Amino acid sequence: MNAPDATSTRPYLIRALYDWCTDNGLTPYVAVAVDETVQVPREYVKNNEIVLNISFDATSSLKLGNDFIEFKARFAGSAREILVPIGRVVAIYARENGQGMAFPLATSASQSPLAGADVAASPAPALLPAEKAAAEPAVGAGAEAKIVQLVPANHAASGGEEDPEPPDPPKPPQGKRPSLKRVK
Repeated sequence: MNAPDATSTRPYLIRALYDWCTDNGLTPYVAVAVDETVQVPREYVKNNEIVLNISFDATSSLKLGNDFIEFKARFAGSAREILVPIGRVVAIYARENGQGMAFPLATSASQSPLAGADVAASPAPALLPAEKAAAEPAVGAGAEAKIVQLVPANHAASGGEEDPEPPDPPKPPQGKRPSLKRVK
């Protein structure tokens, strides 16, 4: 079997990272680039992206297939059917520490969710304001794949180095005693 004939590694990596998250007591989230092929509640889509909690507690009937991620979830108390083509998943990561993997978004409009090859266009979009993506080429991979580890913004802003000491907390105003205010 030639490399172009091989199936995409994306669904296998998504399942592996999902298992890693659940085995370590972490909450798996997927970031999805929304288009007409994605079935999600549109009122929760921002900038053509949505981040979905796919943990066991947040979903029912979860199926991480080779072509689609399917599950039922509650949004504002009402049950909704979610259907995400694997090619539209741009990242899977743990909510608690941001560790995970981002994927390039396929650019070909003619590429169906059943197509096996992923085509890199640009780095994955930012997932959350508090997190940044740092892309590194995968070992042994061509220009078609990138592995990304998501890190908190304060970690990336400092060049990935730990701060020598945390900043001092703000000081209370001098001369006034703190008091609680009752709000009714």
